[in-house]
Amino acid sequence: MSLRVHDDVAEMDTLGSGGEASSPAIEFRERHPAGDRPTVRDERPAQRPAVAPAPAAPEPEAAPPRKRGLIARHPFAAIVGLVVLLALVAGGYLYWGYAGHFETTDDAFIASRQFSVAPKVAGYIAAVPVTDNQHVKAGDVIARIDDRDYRTALAQAEGQVAAAQSGIKNIDAQINVQQAQIAASQAQLSQAQAGLTFAQQQADRYQQLAKQGAGTVQNQQQYQAQLRQAQAAVQSADANIKVAQRQVEALQAQRANAVASLTQAQAQRDQAQLNLSYTVIRAAQPGRVVNLTAAVGQYAQPGATLATFVPDEIWVAANFKETQLDHMRAGQPAVVTIDAYPDHKLRGHVASIQPGSGTAFSLLPSENATGNFVKVVQRVPVKIVLDNPPGDLPLGPGMSVEPTVRINPAPSLYERLKAWL
Repeated sequence: MSLRVHDDVAEMDTLGSGGEASSPAIEFRERHPAGDRPTVRDERPAQRPAVAPAPAAPEPEAAPPRKRGLIARHPFAAIVGLVVLLALVAGGYLYWGYAGHFETTDDAFIASRQFSVAPKVAGYIAAVPVTDNQHVKAGDVIARIDDRDYRTALAQAEGQVAAAQSGIKNIDAQINVQQAQIAASQAQLSQAQAGLTFAQQQADRYQQLAKQGAGTVQNQQQYQAQLRQAQAAVQSADANIKVAQRQVEALQAQRANAVASLTQAQAQRDQAQLNLSYTVIRAAQPGRVVNLTAAVGQYAQPGATLATFVPDEIWVAANFKETQLDHMRAGQPAVVTIDAYPDHKLRGHVASIQPGSGTAFSLLPSENATGNFVKVVQRVPVKIVLDNPPGDLPLGPGMSVEPTVRINPAPSLYERLKAWL
């Protein structure tokens, strides 16, 4: 509020006996924002003025200042912002074109065909030359079982084999004797047949002489008796040959039985050798010994787990969404990032795509024909084989990875620009 004093001299009333000068007028004006008319309050003493004062002329309203535009006020910042916006748009387009050449998923892990290491024979463990998480080669010893009982069983089986072989040799010798006996009997048969022929001739001759009266009946009867003796000798020699032949057949049957006994003894010996070899538990392929529970002095039962073996042959089981498989094929290259080793990127390729979703081969597959059906995007396992798995990184089943498969071999705009620059 401002005080304004106006020294206005009132005109004297010419008709009165004497005029009084009007007292000075004091006005208080309140200052208001531009556009408001100021309010004037008259603070003079209440008296009748001789002449009404002329009203004060209103002050002209001040025009508001014109605002300048943002670009006019900050031209450099506007140019920088425009450049940044164009760069972001160009970068987004390049990234969109580059990302369209790949498919990735975080639902992936390393898989292998790990198995339990268990003995096939029972016994006390004599040695465990490996330790936990140790890498072994094919044929390396994992554990040894006390083999004294199995060596004794092997020696016994080998003795049975030797006895069976000796029995076969004895039977072969008897067969050879019988073969010689058959040969002697055949010679006797030939001799008897020759005597029979002569006796037949003599008997015929003396029979003719007796009929003609030139010979005696006694001689005829004598040579007839010799003929019957010769016939009996031939029959006896032939019977001896048949007996010898039947004996050979019996010996051959005994030999077949002895051969069978030998085969059985050899099988028992081979089994004893296998049992002896089972006392040494070896690695069937290169890999790592995990979760080792075997200890020296422990009694191992057949089939009891002594350790878990993780082979060096591993791969990536990536569960891609079924909507990501449109352009994915076997043989396409892939890059695998391991969560445990983010600085290492492994290269591989798609080996195969499972012909069916993961739930279809689960223990309890879903039955979409029952209840209310809600469509859910399924996951399909994809096998990715590593081209050169590192030997210095302990990779094992269950470790999380993020594979990225290149589904479009054509270079993107970003790659072409990068190669050009």
